[in-house]
Amino acid sequence: MGNQHNRRDFLKIAGAGSIAATSALYTPFAIGGSSKKVVIIGGGMGGATAAKYLRMMDKSIEVTLISADTNYYTGFASNEVISGMRHLTSITFNYDGLRKHGVNIIIDTAADINAQRKTVKLASGKTIGYDRLIVAPGIDFKFDAIEGYDSKIANEKIPHAWVAGSQTKMLHNQLRAMKDGGTVVLSAPVNPFRCPPGPYERASQMALYLKRNKPKSKIIILDSKDKFSKFGLFTSGWKKHYGYGTDNSMIEWIPAYKGGHIEEVDANSMTVTAEFDDFKADVINIIPAQKAGRIAFTAGLVNDSGWCPIQGNTFESTIHKNIHVIGDAALAGPMPKSGYAANSEAKACAAAIVAILNSDKIPDPSFINTCYSVIAPGNGISVAMVYAYKNGKIVKIKGSGGLTPNEQFDKKLRAREVEYGYTWFHNITQDAFG
Repeated sequence: MGNQHNRRDFLKIAGAGSIAATSALYTPFAIGGSSKKVVIIGGGMGGATAAKYLRMMDKSIEVTLISADTNYYTGFASNEVISGMRHLTSITFNYDGLRKHGVNIIIDTAADINAQRKTVKLASGKTIGYDRLIVAPGIDFKFDAIEGYDSKIANEKIPHAWVAGSQTKMLHNQLRAMKDGGTVVLSAPVNPFRCPPGPYERASQMALYLKRNKPKSKIIILDSKDKFSKFGLFTSGWKKHYGYGTDNSMIEWIPAYKGGHIEEVDANSMTVTAEFDDFKADVINIIPAQKAGRIAFTAGLVNDSGWCPIQGNTFESTIHKNIHVIGDAALAGPMPKSGYAANSEAKACAAAIVAILNSDKIPDPSFINTCYSVIAPGNGISVAMVYAYKNGKIVKIKGSGGLTPNEQFDKKLRAREVEYGYTWFHNITQDAFG
């Protein structure tokens, strides 16, 4: 009875505690009974965190993680690879840490899910059974929404670099090769999409590189929205560092109401056609509209939105029983599609699964998200929010969130924000992969 009480307390902590540093407080429990099998599809922030925390919470659970790649590249901080502020290796992580926790790692692609038989079929032909399945497939792209753009062009000439890795390096190299006085066109997609502040941090990092190396150049942001995350903080930062709003501005932002929505790309002539005009560029970075990762569609886990509806306390699919969906692919109420949110959701999901498999009460989870962006060296900004599961849904906790103050520029505060962001990067990647 005492052990059960301790385990329940542990689950409450794990469900609410999403800050990486709290992982040191957790004590693994060895719970007797028959073998319990959890399979996880996807080795990103959500999948890796879930795998690790399942093993930390209950070592009697056999955890298998399926990843298509041997390494994972974080999307967060990848914009600094594009500007040259960091190397690709600094955002590259493997699964050795998870192996030390006893997680079985399979490098393969999940081809299909049989929800009735509780099996996952791999591209290699192997079939794996599960008691509970976590699907963390990340995102896929709506290439067909932009005429002339597809995955082949993205891999060869006009990268989206919204899944970090080879395309991140390609975009960096394209900036390096561009002439001084060249034009970069960056398109930002409609909501919802992975990392809402990401396109604007990317524009900032590109401008940083160009200001230092090709100061006659220009960045045009074609946006399918009329406003974006941390709008005031970004635009004031652009004014301070990149002349935004002046005739010599390095960054021009064209919102949807001014014709920013793109319709077509011509890779041969390097031209982007927007609603009201054509834009010829030396470097084009198209970030397409997004949807849940492919396996979510194959398995029938999505609704008409293209994303996966879930129960907010367990992240169990509302379409298929015994399957949980976490991370960018999940419709998690007001929570953004971010690495931090995925990490937080993974812990809540893991706690719920441990409770279910041990016939314990499912804890009501809380969640946290923070997003740091670096506009220029010494100028960092952030947005934060805390969420809770109440009355059957995930909601924002009133008064819990906030933005970096923007009434006046505080040099020390902005420098601290950069340091906080770098410390957070180290902590959360260790929390997931360490």
